[in-house]
Amino acid sequence: MSRDTDVLVLGGAGVDTIVYVPELPLPYADSYMIDSGVRTRAGQTGDFVAMGLSALGLRTHHLDFLGDDPEGDLVRALHRDRGIGLTAVPQPAGTKRAVNLVGPDGRRLSLYDTSRSLPDDRFPEDTLRALAARSRHAHVSITQPCALALPVLREAGVGISTDLHNWDGENPYHASFAYEADVVFLSAAELTDPERTMRRVAERGRAEVVVATAGAHGAYLLTDGELTRIPAVPPPAPVVDSNGAGDAFAAAFLFGRLTGEPPLTCALFGAVAGAHACTVPSTRTDAIDRDELLTRSAVAQAAEPR
Repeated sequence: MSRDTDVLVLGGAGVDTIVYVPELPLPYADSYMIDSGVRTRAGQTGDFVAMGLSALGLRTHHLDFLGDDPEGDLVRALHRDRGIGLTAVPQPAGTKRAVNLVGPDGRRLSLYDTSRSLPDDRFPEDTLRALAARSRHAHVSITQPCALALPVLREAGVGISTDLHNWDGENPYHASFAYEADVVFLSAAELTDPERTMRRVAERGRAEVVVATAGAHGAYLLTDGELTRIPAVPPPAPVVDSNGAGDAFAAAFLFGRLTGEPPLTCALFGAVAGAHACTVPSTRTDAIDRDELLTRSAVAQAAEPR
């Protein structure tokens, strides 16, 4: 069977309700008046990665559970409007949702509704195998039940990436993702020693590349045993929201990897895409396209000290 999909994205489909608050942490009060409105839109981590990949020209398909509910309709419409293939497994518990409190500096606090998944959830194996057989690569979200899909993906011979988000380096739930993926992304936010955690992931697992993003401080890239600091790229407009920056970084990094670029170039692509994402309000779902990514990356590269 020909591999007519570049990236199969597993999990991470859902909706966010966005609330812009005057500060974070938010002091206790009986009530707050939200002049900007409270808005709900489709787009969680898997959706953002899928949109980022598709905007960069990669053939993308998304597999996850969705409910027969208004939230699921929003997710279906998002994929339909962006031309992204979607296989939705029925979820009686409903579509995943979260509330994001966003501060004036773009930082966020996310409240996840964990009632929207069930302990016995499983991707239909025939569906998973068929989609994996058609794909060059699989990006696996850490949502339930994606860990159980990893052996099938490995058997299918596809490359695997994952994003551990704000893993503390110890939580065992993340371990199967960390040690089964070829490319591992994570945030440095909860790590006291990012290099130690990154090297442990590489030593104990299959990872050829480990990337720890560090917001305005850039990122760390570990490949072939060498740790490199990746400088942050200045955003092209004022920072309004950090939501989706890590997903944009991962999508652009994978674009580089799947088009044959070396890891340092992939990381530059990620930094440029992450900076772009920080200028997009949470209420929108705009991703950087290929031409803009390549142009901004060339400018950033030219500005680097020699």
